[in-house]
Amino acid sequence: MNNVLLLGGTGFIGRHVCEKLHRQGWHITVPTRRARNAASVQHLPRVTVIEADVHDPAQLLGLLHGQDAVVNLVAILHGTEDAFERAHVELPLALAEACAAEGVRRMVHVSALGVSLDGPSRYQRSKARGEEVLRGAGLDLTILRPSVVFGSGDRFLNLFAQLQAVFPVVPLASAGARFQPVWVEDVASAIEASLRDSGLPMSSVGQTFECVGPDVLTLAELVRIAGRYGSRQRPVWPLPAALGQLQARVMELMPGEPLMSRDNLAAMSVDNVATQQWPGLSALGVVPASVHSVAPTYLGQRGGRSQLLDYRHEAGR
Repeated sequence: MNNVLLLGGTGFIGRHVCEKLHRQGWHITVPTRRARNAASVQHLPRVTVIEADVHDPAQLLGLLHGQDAVVNLVAILHGTEDAFERAHVELPLALAEACAAEGVRRMVHVSALGVSLDGPSRYQRSKARGEEVLRGAGLDLTILRPSVVFGSGDRFLNLFAQLQAVFPVVPLASAGARFQPVWVEDVASAIEASLRDSGLPMSSVGQTFECVGPDVLTLAELVRIAGRYGSRQRPVWPLPAALGQLQARVMELMPGEPLMSRDNLAAMSVDNVATQQWPGLSALGVVPASVHSVAPTYLGQRGGRSQLLDYRHEAGR
């Protein structure tokens, strides 16, 4: 088994997964609506980029032909109820149906830590419904649930570093929200190990894994880490709930993808840390890295206003 279809392969996590699977000898097919979006992976000899709309059932069926496995990384952080349903529920359902039609049984699905059918955010609820759809599809399924993912090219710690290079203070909603951030390379290793499924303490088929790092940190602590290693550490001003909602509402009205939404705030009302109800990265042979050891290696490589504007421009495309 060495042919894999990677949905979401041009995104932040997807780029790292492409590199990891390529090094392990996999042949990876990456669909994208615009080939120019795949510049970061097109140079890899075993990566084939195809312009396609994965939401089109006929095109999805064609993409699965000849594949041994599929990895689904497609997700959105902001949007309407319909947008979340389309990305997180309808696409997994269509993917499962296409897998059944093409005889592709192996799937690794990247969900999210904290998903719940009765969760406080649309993101969490739709992700949970997507998991349910796939569990009932008769696939050889592995589900990975990462906490917030950091690493080279992220729009999390990098963004907070850039903000602190520009502004004298960071007004922060949900400053006390707790996370257990995981390095993108560890998530990529978990995906590769799941596909390989050999030499592990347990088979990954039929399992759900919580992908978290060793550090439990508040959002305010993560912002301070980003400033310390990336630009300069600015004071963090925790916002009361009402002001946080107002800040998120204003950001939703700005052009491009918002830096923060009210749905994000709703998700942060519950801790994004491991529940211990599911096995973790160690069950996949991965020793997770600390944000303290990784962040200094990539933060601050480009700084200030120019990269913040780059983010706003790319998000609006």
